[in-house]
Amino acid sequence: MQIVSRERWFEVDQRYDGISLIHEPYVRPFYRCNMWHVQGRERDVLIDSGSGLVSLREQLPWLTERPLLAVASHTHFDHIAGHHEFPERLVHPAEADILAAPTAANTLAADYVGDAMFEAHPDCPLCYAEYRVKAAPATRLIEEGDVLDLGDRVLEVLHTPGHSPGGISLWEAKTQTLFSGDILYDGPLVEDAYHSNLEDYARSLARLRDLPARTVHGGHFPSFSGERMRELIDQWLLSHR
Repeated sequence: MQIVSRERWFEVDQRYDGISLIHEPYVRPFYRCNMWHVQGRERDVLIDSGSGLVSLREQLPWLTERPLLAVASHTHFDHIAGHHEFPERLVHPAEADILAAPTAANTLAADYVGDAMFEAHPDCPLCYAEYRVKAAPATRLIEEGDVLDLGDRVLEVLHTPGHSPGGISLWEAKTQTLFSGDILYDGPLVEDAYHSNLEDYARSLARLRDLPARTVHGGHFPSFSGERMRELIDQWLLSHR
């Protein structure tokens, strides 16, 4: 297995309107979490925090130069393993217990963490050999209809269970931008986790389909248009009749 320096572990892709994608290029695409950094006038939001193998705060110190809300779209290991590094941590109540007391089983790390997940390992062998998700108890619980006020922009919390019971999406109506977490992305969806629910999945997708979204930033794989969102949802609903 190739070894790469920690300084090369993350890549940052600045998009538009204060949105940046942070990801781990040496994690293979199916497992690679999209971490979305959203800048506001008074505070920023980080949606998900990746595998936790390498410290986000050490390698990307600019993340904490301003007040930051670390939001968990849900609590699978690839989305929350860096949350312990941030002082303000937000999650839906249905998964607060996992964020506070993560295990290899309840975060799915036991099912997925292994050599197949990586193109390379970082230059800290124990990061991988002794991998575990650290506890990061929520400092704030967020539910349906709550808003994250960044000063000049507002993200509305949508409870979108199905992939997991506490899954959320964030909707910015002003820019018609949806951050969908793992309820929807343009790739193979995981709908058979131990706490997945297909009825909830169908309801959540039907709800998202009605949003006038122009851009969707998912938890994995490339971003896509609102038109593509509706195509993906229609395909899923048709295949699960």
